[in-house]
Amino acid sequence: MSVLDTPLSAEELAVQEKRRKNARNAAISGFAGSALEYYDFFIFATAAALYLQQLYFPEAGSAGQLFSLATIGVAYVTRPLGALLWGHLGDVIGRKKVLITTLLLMGVSTFIVGLVPTYDQIGIWAPIIIIVLRLAQGLSAGGESPGSASLSAEHAPDNRRGFFASWTLSGVTFGIVLSSAVFIPLQLLPEEALLSWGWRIPFLLSALVTMIALILRRTLDEPEVFTETKQLNLVVKVPLLELLRRHPKTMLLVTGMSLFTMVNTMINVFTLAYGVDISGIDRGEMLLLISVANLIAVGTLPLWGHLSDRIGRKPVFITGAILQIVLIFAFLWALNSGGPGHTGLIWVLGILLVAGAYSMTNSVYPAFFPEQFPAQVRYSGMAVCLMLGLLLAGFTPAIAQSISGEEGNWFGVALLSAVAVGIACVCAALSPETSKIPTAELGRHENKRA
Repeated sequence: MSVLDTPLSAEELAVQEKRRKNARNAAISGFAGSALEYYDFFIFATAAALYLQQLYFPEAGSAGQLFSLATIGVAYVTRPLGALLWGHLGDVIGRKKVLITTLLLMGVSTFIVGLVPTYDQIGIWAPIIIIVLRLAQGLSAGGESPGSASLSAEHAPDNRRGFFASWTLSGVTFGIVLSSAVFIPLQLLPEEALLSWGWRIPFLLSALVTMIALILRRTLDEPEVFTETKQLNLVVKVPLLELLRRHPKTMLLVTGMSLFTMVNTMINVFTLAYGVDISGIDRGEMLLLISVANLIAVGTLPLWGHLSDRIGRKPVFITGAILQIVLIFAFLWALNSGGPGHTGLIWVLGILLVAGAYSMTNSVYPAFFPEQFPAQVRYSGMAVCLMLGLLLAGFTPAIAQSISGEEGNWFGVALLSAVAVGIACVCAALSPETSKIPTAELGRHENKRA
């Protein structure tokens, strides 16, 4: 009998079963926690696109919609700060405690948004409070998906990191579905009721959302690779300095790859307002299109993640990026040309863009980005680089609104998106393929070959 055929002892079987359970729990928690936290994060974006102009910027005139969309972007200013804070704590004290803290901060901030009086009630303090709460949301989001993705990838078997980590993004995408879908029945309310109290319901529901997520997240264990790092006294005191000293090229490439995320807010926020204001499409139909496209993406993301385990991260990421560039032009052209009663092509292109092309790159990065860094600085590296790239995503709706203008210049918006995605594509091509490297060896200098 060969060594490979030797039966495992009861203790070894128990260890294997525990590892499988941890990987499964991490994927479930990553999905649920990210879905519930990003429900909180994106209901603000939906509300900003549809209602906040009238409620909090009524005296801004034609610039009111621009100011309203800019409140989405301010959260992306604090996301890099959150990445520094939570990434540092996650690499030093552990992933689990940090993920519970970020969840609480997001839940409390979102609930309070639903209680803030309008501009007519308290004047300039209303938009100021809204912006402060949005900054708190950004601080929380700076640590959520990087921590969840890192934890899921570290718990996963070496040959299935792409599949298990992709569930974090399935959760984020499902959160986007919920954040759009929850506003659809509210469209049945009279306009006066919708603007006075109806729009607040999704924010107040975040209290229940937060409690569910906390229960799920408390079941997590710390990954073995992090536990071993602590036991071997390899924890880095200041992960950011270690990153800057030893991994500057990797940080630059991962930040560049992160720029593709601007397509997310371009589709889910800017085109929502564009379709209603410029193309004259019914608000409820635009919300339904975004919800359906993202719901399909919830299912396709793990499939793309699984494919990246089989053929590699780079082929999936780069193919998705190239397809995005093509489909962005087609989708925005159709949105500008179609209008109400001619939305069939818009639906087809929107679904192909969200559930197909964008999901390909989106499914890969939860494994691909943290795989570029060693365990000692993985959370920090993933968080800081992703959040720097997401700065563009945060201000994409406002930038796109400025480019589009009152005439609806769709080509300029598509060109902006193509440039950002193109940069991400080039950075991915210059990064090392990591899908076949064992988890314990990820990020070592000898593996830094493209």
